[in-house]
Amino acid sequence: MCAGQIGDCVLATGVLGHLVETRPEAHFTIAAVPSALPLFRYMPRLDALIPMQKRKHHLHWLDLYRAMVPIRWDLVVCLRGPILPWLLRARERRATTKSSPNDHYVVRLARLFGIDPPPAPRLWLSVQDFREAELIMGNGPVLALAPAANWPAKQWPAERFAEVARRLTAPGAVLAGARVAVFGLPTQQRQTAPVLAAIPPDRRIEITDGRDLAQVAACVSRARLFIGNDSGLMHMAAAARVPTLGLFGPTPPVTHDPWGEFTAVARTPISHQELLRRLRAGAPIDQLMNSLTVDQAERTAVGLFQRSASAHAADPPP
Repeated sequence: MCAGQIGDCVLATGVLGHLVETRPEAHFTIAAVPSALPLFRYMPRLDALIPMQKRKHHLHWLDLYRAMVPIRWDLVVCLRGPILPWLLRARERRATTKSSPNDHYVVRLARLFGIDPPPAPRLWLSVQDFREAELIMGNGPVLALAPAANWPAKQWPAERFAEVARRLTAPGAVLAGARVAVFGLPTQQRQTAPVLAAIPPDRRIEITDGRDLAQVAACVSRARLFIGNDSGLMHMAAAARVPTLGLFGPTPPVTHDPWGEFTAVARTPISHQELLRRLRAGAPIDQLMNSLTVDQAERTAVGLFQRSASAHAADPPP
């Protein structure tokens, strides 16, 4: 399987898990951006992980072709670049296209194999990942925030993340007294540092040291609620079955919303088309999410948390 960015890799794990379960004789090779590969480290019957280190002029596809062409494959699935499968020796080929741009990515992938309903994304993590996460996150309730994204246009202002965290953890709120975990890369301090600075030290958990994604995913899985921009972290939280609120602005609706029963989206009242038009007209790239208010994000987060809590309260005891 050839995948692209972290978010796409996470969304593909539902179909990949379906193949693992329905083709018990199969072994798997995963090609993806290096940062995403830890997410597949513990998947069943994994033979190899191939890092796709991006290069100018799309030369990373040539690198991938050279790595794969000596092998005769039973099935090649390509989630980016529909040409590659037809350049390789394979009995069966599947590749995504943009023929249905309004369908969610999970639906498009499931349609490649005629799977209905589409299988939800999942995570393959180790016992050690969960043990380390327990040490970092502790046992009390935690609100997880992911205030950064791989494109500044998708980033909600840092001070608004801090304010919504203050409201949700204030006395009498749905997560009163909860600690707040802030996730991000070392290169994203401009967005994460103001959020961390606004959280009292005794309630602050910082996960911005560049640890691998499997460990990050295990930490996210221990949160009671996740709030983040449209990002791979958002999709990881949803795959971990954490109540997940995604904040959206200039990215198209529907196609990459968080997938799962307990997910929700808060969108800018300005459409993504209008935001992109303003960007092309010279609007500051870091202000495209400003029309999404703290009040709107808070209301959506509270509704999501209460819906999840009610559903789990109704579950029969084990």
